[in-house]
Amino acid sequence: MHIIKLYKINIERGNRMSKETHKNIKSGDSRHQVIVRTSIVGILANVLLAGFKAVVGMLSHSIAITLDAVNNLSDALSSIITIVGTKLAGKRPDKKHPMGYGRIEYLTATIIAFIVLYAGVTAFKESVSAIIHPAKPDYTAVALGIVAVGVLVKVVLGRFVKATGKRVRSDSLIASGTDATMDAVISASTLAAAGIYLIFGISLEAWLGAIIAAVIIKSGIDMLRETLSEILGERVQKEKAREIKAAVAGFPEVQGAYDLILHNYGPDFLIGSVHVAVADTMTAGDIDKLTRRIMHKVYVENGVMLEGVGIYSVNTRDPKVMAMRDAVMAIVEDHDHILQTHGFYVDEALRRISLDVVIDFAAPDAEAILSDIRSRIEAAYPNYTVQLTRDLDISD
Repeated sequence: MHIIKLYKINIERGNRMSKETHKNIKSGDSRHQVIVRTSIVGILANVLLAGFKAVVGMLSHSIAITLDAVNNLSDALSSIITIVGTKLAGKRPDKKHPMGYGRIEYLTATIIAFIVLYAGVTAFKESVSAIIHPAKPDYTAVALGIVAVGVLVKVVLGRFVKATGKRVRSDSLIASGTDATMDAVISASTLAAAGIYLIFGISLEAWLGAIIAAVIIKSGIDMLRETLSEILGERVQKEKAREIKAAVAGFPEVQGAYDLILHNYGPDFLIGSVHVAVADTMTAGDIDKLTRRIMHKVYVENGVMLEGVGIYSVNTRDPKVMAMRDAVMAIVEDHDHILQTHGFYVDEALRRISLDVVIDFAAPDAEAILSDIRSRIEAAYPNYTVQLTRDLDISD
């Protein structure tokens, strides 16, 4: 891990930010400070709304307004968990967790998703009970005014929290902002039900509560699915992969950048590796200087620490080998589902042909494709052994 020493990365600050995240944060602020400050705003707004709605719900015997108050309390709890998770994620790395605690933010988002699910299931049970044992609502102008104000507050809060979450790359804030926007829709539906009751005398409170609960449950499931997907590990973002490969391939000595792998240790802490193709005339000293320059450039421009830069040597001195390369490429490209071929090299001393191929995940039988390619190359060059490696389609 000499790259960490090379750039003197101070990951103990708990404020690791990629270049694009840093651009979206005001000078003097840290990512964690922005998240905590935004979460505190959410807590205060939701606690106030919950208090008003709880009183209104009990006085008007409105199950929908009461459930809306409970939902606001769950939102406040979510914001508290976001703050705690952000603080824990910023802990100093230690011997047990040398890469820090940044992934705690994903666990925080998971907990919030479960809270939303619990609130939805509880609300559904209460709504079903109200359908079986209905109570006549008693709306007042003050009660409906408070609900209307709540709609406006939630719209503004949702837009603010979600936008901030996107700026600082916080899944917890994005989830909270999305939930707040959903709450605004729910409160607006409550107002609509109240209007129907006052105009037509038809009470839809309990049924609306059931619909609201179903929406909450779906929102919780969606949030949980997205968070678990990130914990499992997702494909490198197309734009990010192309930016890094372009930065690497920008060096005149590099003839291609391949096999980019990024490991995520938090929303803004990426460690990775990449292979580069270089001429077989380069010395060990030349390669060492090149890899250090690549590591430095990628860190400065893309905020990614390249833990290693592998080397593919390219034959440049033997015309016969160049002709072999063209023939082998024709064999490989004759197959469907081949996305890329790289790492071609002929070792005349060992009489060995080496190359890597990337096969689409949609291929029905990748092993059969590899076997056929190997057999055809061996048939074309019987005096050589073939070392064929399948690389996974990890990044664009």
